[in-house]
Amino acid sequence: MKTKLFPSYTIGPDAYNEIAEICMPFGKKIAVIGGERAINAAKNKIKNAVADSQLIITGFFPYGGEASVENIERLKSIPEIEESDMIFAVGGGKAIDTAKVLAQRTNKTFFALPTIASTCAACTSLGILYHPDGSLREYSFSSIPSKHIFIDSEIIANAPDKYLWAGIGDSMAKYFESSVSSRGDELTHSQEMGVTIASMCNGPFLKYGVKALEDCKKNIVSSELEEILLGVIVSTGFASNLLNIDLTTGLAHAVYNGFTVIPQIEEHHHLHGEIVSYGILVLLAVDKQENELRRIHKFNSALGLPTKLSHLHCSLNDVDKVIEKALMGIDVKHYPYVVTPYIIKSAIEYMESYN
Repeated sequence: MKTKLFPSYTIGPDAYNEIAEICMPFGKKIAVIGGERAINAAKNKIKNAVADSQLIITGFFPYGGEASVENIERLKSIPEIEESDMIFAVGGGKAIDTAKVLAQRTNKTFFALPTIASTCAACTSLGILYHPDGSLREYSFSSIPSKHIFIDSEIIANAPDKYLWAGIGDSMAKYFESSVSSRGDELTHSQEMGVTIASMCNGPFLKYGVKALEDCKKNIVSSELEEILLGVIVSTGFASNLLNIDLTTGLAHAVYNGFTVIPQIEEHHHLHGEIVSYGILVLLAVDKQENELRRIHKFNSALGLPTKLSHLHCSLNDVDKVIEKALMGIDVKHYPYVVTPYIIKSAIEYMESYN
């Protein structure tokens, strides 16, 4: 039996007004888990949303700063979380993944309340876990996503725009990775749907991305911004839920995983999607998609996303370590051709001189 589950979603400055109606069938007690800044941004709106209902908030709990097994186990032992009927996952990707995996492992219903638009974590059933030092640990597989996503576009418009900036880079990888990873495969219905939905992570981003980022910098909720929020959170997430792991990842994320072992990545606070956006260029160079490479290089340049190693505070001296780590994972195990250290390094060297 194959089951595909998808969350419903609400978007708008008043999205939290739907919380009571949507969540009450699943119990009364809510544990809110998230980043400290995210909780501060959303707390009053959450409290107001449940004020005249039977819902009770057992507490607001910081997730711990890293999506790690250690933090999940710590949160699991907190009595107010243990006694809750449902979990609200509030914040960005790592905060949401921490609460998500905790909910999945304790059989609790969970709802996602993204306060930034940096990844599709609010929509996906997959959780990504890291070691306490920030290096990749493992993928946590499940078929259970959040029941509903409450996308408050006002909160996200007032969040630091760098997260939306990085989210655009991360989300666009879904189209390029799935289209290459699935090449030559006999796709099932759900896989074909996933690849088709992933195409929404290409054209709309090029159409609305620059304006949406400008509006976010000005704290303006616009139609362009909400289109990009839906692209980052929903389009990318639906594609991920439909595709198996072989098709939902690829060389762009392999490159990201490689960079997690380079100290200056963490020292200079480079974001997940920022690095993935550079990985897209490497993917396109490896795959010899010259027209797409030119187009995405121009788009990255327009948004200030990285196009060469110096933008990530790295140099060619770091490349061998990056490639070694990149090929240790599963990201390019299923690919239309063998990805070797030589072709990745050649692509990176090509990007260094690309104009």
